[in-house]
Amino acid sequence: MSTYTAIKLISRPEPGPVSPEIFEVVQEELPQAGPGEILVKQSHMSLDPAMLGWMSPDTESYIPPVELGAVMRSSGLGEVIESNHPDFAAGDCVMGMMGWTEYYLGNGAGLNKVQPGLDPEMVLSVFALPGLTATQGLFGFGDPKAGETIVVSGAAGSVGSLVGQLAKAEGLTVIGVAGDDEKCNWLLSDLGFDGAINYKTDDLAARLAELAPNGIDIYFENTGGPIQHHVFDRMNAHGRIVVCGMISDYGKSEPSPGPNWIPIIKKRLTIQGFAMPDHFGDVPALMGKLGPYVMEGKIKHRAHVLNGLESAIGGLNMFFTGGNKGKLIVKL
Repeated sequence: MSTYTAIKLISRPEPGPVSPEIFEVVQEELPQAGPGEILVKQSHMSLDPAMLGWMSPDTESYIPPVELGAVMRSSGLGEVIESNHPDFAAGDCVMGMMGWTEYYLGNGAGLNKVQPGLDPEMVLSVFALPGLTATQGLFGFGDPKAGETIVVSGAAGSVGSLVGQLAKAEGLTVIGVAGDDEKCNWLLSDLGFDGAINYKTDDLAARLAELAPNGIDIYFENTGGPIQHHVFDRMNAHGRIVVCGMISDYGKSEPSPGPNWIPIIKKRLTIQGFAMPDHFGDVPALMGKLGPYVMEGKIKHRAHVLNGLESAIGGLNMFFTGGNKGKLIVKL
């Protein structure tokens, strides 16, 4: 009997670092594809900050929580090894939500074919959830205009780095916020950001005044934390704040207090929270928007690759420590 490894969520996380005890590593019998089904051997799996929310019991979130006893949710890339589905053939490379598992069996819903020969790390770093999120957030809600100034928190992360590069390609002044000097140097030297702020060591107010003397038009929020208040204070009239993530609060029992709302009225600010599941129907259009930037060489990426399915368990805590240098990917 052939078996494969999968990892299931068996309890809800407590505030703070993710404990390995909330997961169970199991061996399952390798199935065969039934009528209308495909069997996929997953080769690469994406780790995303959104997973921290998917594990919570919050039933009012934008997506139902992962059920206890179910395979942990994630997107990934793999090869179809058996197909009884008219739209897929053995050998097809596919991408989609397959979970923490070496093999995925399903009816193909939510899976998309990937052009053969593309680097899997590039696909998951740019054309998967990070790229879709960055493109939807910036162009769908940020309304960027050449000559404006944008500040991106979590700027060295998978989404933030793409937002900054897209904004730079559109002619904006781009300021990135990251958690160490190496990441700040990468933003400046490799990605072409106009400024970078180390939120752990820099004088935040002074650096924002220096880098954005004429104020801030767009704030792309990925992290929360102290930088949020300083950016909020420097927003220009009719500024746009796009709220994508709040990683600094995901592990807390009580979230940090936000800015006072009076400036929202005085400056007529627009604040928009969003999550990609609301926009999966727009994926073809988003790919069409993102693709030309990639083809023109305006988008760079870097991946932080972990090896082996079980490395995903400890890898989640890198989102709290900032230990990853680029898009977190598990190579199976």
